[in-house]
Amino acid sequence: MSSIHKNPGNSARKNMYNRMFHFSFKSLLGIAMMLVLFSGNIKAADGAKLFKAKCAVCHYSHTDQKLTGPGLKGVFDRVPPGDWINRWILNNEKMIKSGDAYANKIYTENGKAAMNVFEAELKAEDVDAIIGFLKGPAPVVVVPGKPAGGTGTEGEEVKPGIEPLYLVLGIIVLLAIMITTFRSVRTSLQNSANRTEGKPESPDLTFFEEAKLWMSGHRRFVGVMCIIIGFIGMKSCWDACYDIGVYYDWETNKGYHPEQPIKFSHKIHAGDNEIACQYCHNTVEKSRHAGIPSVNVCMNCHKGIQEGATTGKDEIAKIHYAAGFDPADPNKWNPNDASKQHPLAWLKVHNLPDHVYFNHSQHVVVGKIDCAKCHGDVKAMTTVEQKAPLTMRWCVDCHRTTEVAMEGNAYYDRLHKALKEKYKGQYDVKFTVDKIGGLECQKCHY
Repeated sequence: MSSIHKNPGNSARKNMYNRMFHFSFKSLLGIAMMLVLFSGNIKAADGAKLFKAKCAVCHYSHTDQKLTGPGLKGVFDRVPPGDWINRWILNNEKMIKSGDAYANKIYTENGKAAMNVFEAELKAEDVDAIIGFLKGPAPVVVVPGKPAGGTGTEGEEVKPGIEPLYLVLGIIVLLAIMITTFRSVRTSLQNSANRTEGKPESPDLTFFEEAKLWMSGHRRFVGVMCIIIGFIGMKSCWDACYDIGVYYDWETNKGYHPEQPIKFSHKIHAGDNEIACQYCHNTVEKSRHAGIPSVNVCMNCHKGIQEGATTGKDEIAKIHYAAGFDPADPNKWNPNDASKQHPLAWLKVHNLPDHVYFNHSQHVVVGKIDCAKCHGDVKAMTTVEQKAPLTMRWCVDCHRTTEVAMEGNAYYDRLHKALKEKYKGQYDVKFTVDKIGGLECQKCHY
């Protein structure tokens, strides 16, 4: 008689242990895969991260300070009750066009600056998450040189707590420990059953050897998992590329703000004195580059103006030195005499990666985009700083929501009317930049 007939209980226990192990292994592996698959959804429900990705370019969350748009401290005391703010976040243009009194009031108060339409990007639960973040306490601010929990300057917001990605990784590590433990228990129980039945003990395989043996017997399952993991990896790479920015700190929402060789104040020149951007950056309408003004452009004014309202003579003296100009004997100045000039080493503030093509003239002249859309309210700045993240996500979102400027362009106007007629009653047709090739990769990467 076989040992199965001699000890049916032992055989049953052995089969039960095997089933228990395989069930546990598959269950734990399934849970790990679900955590990886849905880790993006965990992030999507994070109001702080959504605010940083969608709103922080134009708004500060917990102060009154204005960025491009107004500060959002106390916003729920100002807006109409109910779901007004939800509808405003999703589609502000629709509310303005509907004649909503408060929508038109804040639109006018903020210089009729266009706010992005998020109806196609955010779900209702995403908006609720953002609102929950705004209603909550101000995030803990971490400032170098200050104790933890202190406060710093506006915009240096750091989300407290554990990052969802670290949480998922921690759970996966915990599951790996549990799998190893189950494996050890399974091996001990199986060897115990073998000894009772008079059989040799199972060979002492390493975890990787046993995993390889298991995968060879479950090739279809392993293949499907590899395909799924491959797609997850590609999606993660895409998301990572979306958020690549140059000199932009996502933790503090602060961009590059270097110290320039001369403390040139845009507030005084572009703001108080209303000098047009194109006067100094004179290639912005003709070239892909906006251009840095030469010192001779500065001298058009500062040959006569030799003292500043806030900086006195010190900073303007640096301009004179760079131009080779002697205020004591202005008639001897020769702007073409390079031997007496000392070029200024201005530091470029707004930088894009080398593999990105951007054309200023196309946006300023053809697209009629205001400078503040990308550079922030420069007229209120002293030394210029980077306000927008300049990431691919930021550019793509703009192309998806910015309508083509068709005023005075009969071709686009006729095309838009034809689209409206074709889809009448089906869609609220908006002729946005993405509909004329604004999302084609080769437009910016060729």
